[in-house]
Amino acid sequence: MGQQRILEIMDTTLRDGEQTSGVAFLPSEKLQIAKLLLEELKVDRIEVASARVSEGELEGVSKITQWAAEKGFLDKIEVLGFVDTPASVDWMVKAGAKVMNLLTKGSLNHLVHQLKKTPEQHFEEIDACIQYALSRGIAVNVYLEDWSNGMRNSMEYTMELIGFLANKPVQRIMLPDTLGLLHPHEVAKFVRLITSEFPDCHFDFHAHNDYDLSVANVLEAIANGVSGIHTTVNGLGERAGNAPLESVVAAVSDFTDFRLHVQENKIFRVSKLVEQFSGLHIPSNKPVVGENVFTQTAGIHADGDNKKNLYFNDLLPERFGRTRKYALGKTSGKANILKNLMELGISLEPEELAKVTQKIIELGDKKERVTTEDLPYIISDVLQNNSIRKDISIEGYHMAHSKGLKPTVQLRLKIQDKCYEEYASGDGQYDSFMKAVQKIYKSLNKSLPKLTDFHVSIPPGGKTDAFVETVITWDYGKIFKTKGLDSDQTVAAMMATEKMLNIIEQFDKHDNDKEKKNFYGNEYSTVAR
Repeated sequence: MGQQRILEIMDTTLRDGEQTSGVAFLPSEKLQIAKLLLEELKVDRIEVASARVSEGELEGVSKITQWAAEKGFLDKIEVLGFVDTPASVDWMVKAGAKVMNLLTKGSLNHLVHQLKKTPEQHFEEIDACIQYALSRGIAVNVYLEDWSNGMRNSMEYTMELIGFLANKPVQRIMLPDTLGLLHPHEVAKFVRLITSEFPDCHFDFHAHNDYDLSVANVLEAIANGVSGIHTTVNGLGERAGNAPLESVVAAVSDFTDFRLHVQENKIFRVSKLVEQFSGLHIPSNKPVVGENVFTQTAGIHADGDNKKNLYFNDLLPERFGRTRKYALGKTSGKANILKNLMELGISLEPEELAKVTQKIIELGDKKERVTTEDLPYIISDVLQNNSIRKDISIEGYHMAHSKGLKPTVQLRLKIQDKCYEEYASGDGQYDSFMKAVQKIYKSLNKSLPKLTDFHVSIPPGGKTDAFVETVITWDYGKIFKTKGLDSDQTVAAMMATEKMLNIIEQFDKHDNDKEKKNFYGNEYSTVAR
């Protein structure tokens, strides 16, 4: 019996996944996710950023490459680069990265209408970029942006580009269905044509999920000769997202003869942490990682489980680090904090660990017990707090809510070194609080963002004393989110608002668009994927 072939998984949660509307990972969050993907989940490679986006992105990549160099993972860290010799390569050298995923035009439509260049000009510039990268010690993979449209509408050009790249010193040629428009039969036809024509090349397939066909398309690409698949945790990505890592791993393991390095039993813990860092809730019915997918209905399923597991399939929850009751267990005191962090596969810097521990102790005084399910919420809250300069703080408040009377709030807000007090009533306690903030800001001729979304959640299994996480989305010429965590819902919303006030205070200090781009990072980028 022949040895199983290994299929590479390249996870791009930190790059393409961050194109999800409203998602921007902090440098410290990026490092935590990178550690989990490579050390715990054991994906083969990760794509962590786009070159030249912002100072924040440079800081995030530098944190990851420094850690990866110490761990021997540097060749697994990849950065999207552009045909802009020498800018992208020099940026990567500064960031300490060693692998560039070069974005080229995979369709004649993109080449002619976006770059306004001939194939000959594009090929010449690609060659120059590859040679320069190699001269600076950077290995090169190549993306064919809009490859799927290229195969549909300008196949001669796209095949010519692949032929050109096949004779260049590149490690992988990566085929993205950039707009998520392909039918599985088309994927099979196009991939089979390419892998037959160029049997000695390593091809990756990069699926998007616009028709909810990403996993089906991945299976067709594998069956017809690709050697690598691109995924994101929880299917993050712009529009309908990318191929979800959790579903791809399950399908490849159960429906193909390929072997994966990915540790299935670590998928759920990584998924939950990415959920918290991204601020995007996982749908309860999402395959593999959704809250309800391994929750059996009590009566008929319990009876069936006693009769030869009639309601079981190959997707056993234990494969993915879960249980059929969706229970991770509970901690039993402050001394178990470090142990439970380790059980979740989370390794924090000493300063971060101290702040998380302190936060857990503070919150633990407000409720009976702190559970394992609470930890991702607490870590996410602490890391965001740690990254925001605190020039503004809520120094005091008094809230009154009586039947038959409007709720009222008396607020004391400290801005820089001066305190301001206001009193307001509204349709609810948080509305009253915001009206008091608005009065203070109006008196200072300062503007506030528009609140566009308000999401409240508690950890799975939460009781009446559960922590409440409030994620508020704001529009201040740019969409961003802040989080608050407390055992009281209104206080959690106030904490999220306090973070917002500090963010816009810093934002208003940046006078021009370039500074704002550096301050906010890659959400100011309009690079197409």
